[in-house]
Amino acid sequence: MTAQLDVITIGRASVDLYGAQVGGRLEDMGSFQKYIGGSPTNMAAGMARLGLRAALITRVGDEHMGRFLREELVREGVDVRGVRTDPDRLTALVLLGIRDEDSFPLIFYRENCADMALDEGDIDPAFIAESRSVIATGTHLSHPRTEAAVLKALRLARACGARTALDIDYRPNLWGVAGHDAGESRFVESARVTRTLQSTLGLFDLIVGTEEEFHIAGGTTDTLAALRAVRALSPATLVCKRGAAGAVAFGGPIPDSLDAGETGPGFPIEVFNVLGAGDGFMSGLIRGWLDDEPWPVALAYANACGAFAVSRHGCTPAYPSWEELCFFLKRGVVTPALRKDAELDQIHWATTRRGAWPVMRVFAFDHRRQFEEMEGATPDRIGAFKELCLDAALGVAAGRPGHGILCDDRLGRRALHRAAGTGLWIGRPVELPGSRPLACEPDIGPDFGGLGEWPLAHVVKALCFCHPDDDAAMWADQIATLTRLFHAARRNRLEFLLEVIPSKVGPVDDTTTPRIVERLYRAGIFPDWWKLEPFRTAPAWRAAAEAIRAHDPRVRGIVVLGLDAPEDDLAAAFALAAAEPLVKGFAVGRTIFAAPARDWLAGRIGDDEAVARMTASYRRLCGIWDEARNGGKG
Repeated sequence: MTAQLDVITIGRASVDLYGAQVGGRLEDMGSFQKYIGGSPTNMAAGMARLGLRAALITRVGDEHMGRFLREELVREGVDVRGVRTDPDRLTALVLLGIRDEDSFPLIFYRENCADMALDEGDIDPAFIAESRSVIATGTHLSHPRTEAAVLKALRLARACGARTALDIDYRPNLWGVAGHDAGESRFVESARVTRTLQSTLGLFDLIVGTEEEFHIAGGTTDTLAALRAVRALSPATLVCKRGAAGAVAFGGPIPDSLDAGETGPGFPIEVFNVLGAGDGFMSGLIRGWLDDEPWPVALAYANACGAFAVSRHGCTPAYPSWEELCFFLKRGVVTPALRKDAELDQIHWATTRRGAWPVMRVFAFDHRRQFEEMEGATPDRIGAFKELCLDAALGVAAGRPGHGILCDDRLGRRALHRAAGTGLWIGRPVELPGSRPLACEPDIGPDFGGLGEWPLAHVVKALCFCHPDDDAAMWADQIATLTRLFHAARRNRLEFLLEVIPSKVGPVDDTTTPRIVERLYRAGIFPDWWKLEPFRTAPAWRAAAEAIRAHDPRVRGIVVLGLDAPEDDLAAAFALAAAEPLVKGFAVGRTIFAAPARDWLAGRIGDDEAVARMTASYRRLCGIWDEARNGGKG
């Protein structure tokens, strides 16, 4: 039987709440970023980013944090069939902070948590048989119930011929040998812990730990003696992590010097945050190990992944994609503070974004001024109508991917909030309608701090009326605003859609939009999405797409805007645009909603008719786009 999975990790699953402020006590933290956490969970996500078919066995609570973990793992590409929902226990939480280069306070909230209820019944032999390897971590050997589950998984794996590995991952307070305020502690001697670990060491083909972790496994603080004690109990390859000195692998007898083992290159980078570095290291190591790479190559992967982890905020969010790792290993370190390496950061962002959107059929009703000018319009009436627009969008989407909305927060707040969690792609405008130079709605704030209140699923959309022939002052103003907006979006982990409309400013030809694109990229602005006017010729589409690809080959894509065009005109525009692969779909509004909105706001039709008319129009446009993309084959 061919393995369907490369690796299954087993053990802890928690929500990490990372202090957003750096350089203070955990007591002084004012806000937190929420990430997935727990060593096996981090590893599964890290390995999935490196292209391995990864799965996790654990338990989460039947509540919001448990659902968050499950959804984030799915987004990372992790198989969650082994993630059980525990109806009686809460998902574990961890509070973490970055105080300085040497101090990283953390508190574990794990009293009777869901993952520590894992038992033998959670281990499905058929699921274990699907994988080439099983990875265990030390914490789940600390309790008889979870230990029994781990041992069952390991024995099943070995019976199937799968590889097994242990990350010792020693946390003294999770073994009950250190207090709640000692979450940062990495070593406390304990004969009980040593005895428990040693009883399992013979079940592994690979054992990984820091020097302190081998001390607890070997029962001595003499590193070489500890490694020899572990070797006496296990033929596994031993990989000892040595911090700034890198890591060393021993496949046979332990020599008289740690330097005599096999090593991989280290990377001179700034240490910003050591939390989660070992899980990143393990992700890279397992990729090399399962690919049967020589140990120096596997250790290069591991050291590089660890370097990414220590240089960025958070654990899993810091881990690289396979493309990013290969780029880094080929190019090397340019900026020791990797999070400040603009080229590397762009690759990291673009290759670890949330979800995939190969098709974009977007109903745009983020308009404000156009609604306000209609007969019978009031803010409340417009808001109610935008909820009807959402009803139409949801009706057409019917839970299927590839549909979305553009909706504002000022007039469309109720619709915007209702759209959360529906599966729709959600874009949200920031521009003050009609502004030139670009200005933002007041709620975004003069420092764009309002973006910090946005859900991560919302995409920042900015409409910029610009033209290559604009004077220097206009360009300087527009680029300054767009640059600040782009960086504010990225800082808040939000994607950015940039809409440019030159035809409202001056004459256009096939070179107009490509020239705008070039100028904005040269300014360091890298939108995830472009929203462009429908061009009249195939060469114009090629020129725009080539300009974008030349600067950002990983861009999400382009959507075509509508400009209130009749459906027949849009059909012709779609046929032309769909021939360009970088165009993923459309974002059309007034063609769908304008006539129903006028009639509804004036009281000539009711809710049902408005929804029915918009549903029919939106559905027709989706069909027209799909037919165009399929070359007229329907």
